[in-house]
Amino acid sequence: MAFDIEMIKKVYSQVQERVDDARKVVGKPLTLSEKILYSHLWDGAPNKAFVRGKDYVDFAPDRIACQDATAQMALLQFMQAGKSKVAVPTTVHCDHLIQAKQGAAKDLKRANEVSSEVFDFLASVSNKYGIGFWEPGAGIIHQVVLENYAFPGGMMIGTDSHTVNAGGLGMVAIGVGGADAVDVMAGMAWELKFPKLIGVRLTGKLSGWTAPKDVILKVAEILTVKGGTGAIVEYFGPGATAMSCTGKGTICNMGAEIGATTSTFGYDEAMERYLRATDREDVADAANKVRDYLTADPEVYANPEKYFDQVIDINLSELGPLLNGPFTPDLSTTVGKEMTEKAKANEWPIKVEWGLIGSCTNSSYEDLSRASSIAQQALDKGLKTKAEFGINPGSEQVRYTAERDGILEVFEKLDAKIFTNACGPCIGQWARYSDPKNAPKNSIVHSFNRNFAKRADGNPNTHAFVASPEITAAIAIAGRLDFNPLKDTLINDNGEEVMLDEPTGWELPPRGFEVKDNGYVDPVKDGSSVQVTVSPTSERLQLLTPFVPLGRNIKGAKLLIKAFGKCTTDHISMAGPWLRFRGHLDNIANNTLIGAINAFNKQTNFVKNQLTGEYGGVPDVQRAYKAAGIKTVVVGDHNYGEGSSREHAAMQPRHLGVAAVIVKSFARIHETNLKKQGMLGLTFANEADYDLIQEDDTFNFIDLNEFAPGKQLTIEVVHSDGSKDIVKVNHTYNQSQIEWYMEGSALNLIKKQNV
Repeated sequence: MAFDIEMIKKVYSQVQERVDDARKVVGKPLTLSEKILYSHLWDGAPNKAFVRGKDYVDFAPDRIACQDATAQMALLQFMQAGKSKVAVPTTVHCDHLIQAKQGAAKDLKRANEVSSEVFDFLASVSNKYGIGFWEPGAGIIHQVVLENYAFPGGMMIGTDSHTVNAGGLGMVAIGVGGADAVDVMAGMAWELKFPKLIGVRLTGKLSGWTAPKDVILKVAEILTVKGGTGAIVEYFGPGATAMSCTGKGTICNMGAEIGATTSTFGYDEAMERYLRATDREDVADAANKVRDYLTADPEVYANPEKYFDQVIDINLSELGPLLNGPFTPDLSTTVGKEMTEKAKANEWPIKVEWGLIGSCTNSSYEDLSRASSIAQQALDKGLKTKAEFGINPGSEQVRYTAERDGILEVFEKLDAKIFTNACGPCIGQWARYSDPKNAPKNSIVHSFNRNFAKRADGNPNTHAFVASPEITAAIAIAGRLDFNPLKDTLINDNGEEVMLDEPTGWELPPRGFEVKDNGYVDPVKDGSSVQVTVSPTSERLQLLTPFVPLGRNIKGAKLLIKAFGKCTTDHISMAGPWLRFRGHLDNIANNTLIGAINAFNKQTNFVKNQLTGEYGGVPDVQRAYKAAGIKTVVVGDHNYGEGSSREHAAMQPRHLGVAAVIVKSFARIHETNLKKQGMLGLTFANEADYDLIQEDDTFNFIDLNEFAPGKQLTIEVVHSDGSKDIVKVNHTYNQSQIEWYMEGSALNLIKKQNV
């Protein structure tokens, strides 16, 4: 039986009336995305049509999911909200703090020793406030959510950008910062700008070496890393319904890499099969009763150009396997000849040193079974892997079932290392090198979602390429980036030329899923007596102090850094070894912007201290400004804050004294996170003004006392020679968000309202 079945039944009991009302208000047939959005309005029944990409709307999500790295700060904030229990079903999943090194058993044991303080804190807070807790080793949050909590037509938010994975089961699931989650945990509305809609029509059928992963790799090529910003991507067509539920999840998962608010698919037979296979017959039965309300109206898919803001067509029968990368998930290359040409032209290392399968994107039973079919062929045909091979199962249920069915044994016979059911290398939790900074130039291939520089192993010279599990397995066996399994032969142990056959696998386990201990801990009904302790001398955890409002008079602010080019949340607040400080704001602040490239010297973590004229690390210089009582400004390029949902990338600069971030454009989640922490997130009205900013600049906010929705702000930029430039900046703050700013943070406002 499903978790929270009564909540799900309540959603379905309301969906028909609310969608019918919305259809009348909007005056036309509705997409699936619109049905879910309009049926989850905070005020209940729809009474107006919202303008896509313009209107801010209050929603009532059905549930919240948090992973251990982001849950620490989210729960530290929730503890300040004055509530005795979370207002909606919430779960915490321990998957980020387990480093991949020696293998599952040893790595999990070490994580439980090294991070016991954090795990104990998360377990006790979960128990106290009515939160479901998934222990270390239970699995990767998004696979566990798909198996246990996702349901068609639901709305979920999660403190991880890949929360969108649940779109594979027909949800609108959106990654948010912890402060957003705290709002909903505290029983408040969740605000979102009503998204635009992108429709992707899938025709034809996947076959051979092509996998669902290739669909999203192609979409990433078409839309780029920012083409989906502010939009929900809705997939439909015969190619969509023919695809497995976990395949749909893979596509939705990597929608985060195109900046999409989320992605989703309409309810179909593949989803029903998955629900029943994962012991949720009750959800499938309930969904079937309102089936027409869990997908778009027929007119929408018949004439999508009339109902979506953009329509993309992909013929799956013509789609071939792809490799995306390096250093960005939208650089797409066809396997084989095109890769050979590109690699030579760009001097990408042809030799592949690692093939990695897993992550929240591709760690389902289907993924492992198809990849294992390639591994089995290698064994049968006398081949050995030329690259090292690593596997991260998505959940204990997947791992246990795959082990029972002999899938893991196949990988082990090829000397693959089976890591813990956790994120591992995908998020930088990989002890590959003792000194990553001086590691050699090399190539790896993985089935993960992101491949930014230093993302997996900390080595800036690692060229990471994203592919399906099947292609990853084939390339690991061949050991070459330019290997094309559709055409190329390999030499086996007997000196014979052999070819790999097309992968095969199972959508679902033929003998059903099985697990002995899934790692779930149910909270007590009354947590009032549960004690949560945080040592004042802890290096891992720190209770929060409310931020002081920045006010309407910011004058004499100094430039901290002008970031050049791509500046993701990894650049602003790195993961990897820094994950251990995710619950200690002051300690993790020591990595603030150390990965950003200084536009004036093209170096990282080396900026000018205007007080001394000397250069130093970004956090050190910023702490000097803070000690002197001087506010600072960060300047950035396009899509600033792309990547993970981590609110630390906003909280750390705020904690250290940064007052404003001024950029050409923001990634959605990061812009919201800045607002939530009471900062100014601003964009140049004229992008060319980015070039006016000089190394010794001082910023005076001239009309901040007139801060209002839709009103430009004016900044006087004073250069070291005394000359000045007047720069106009735009913002997207509505009146509620301006109140966050005036109170110092959204959390401060929540506390004030709960007094």
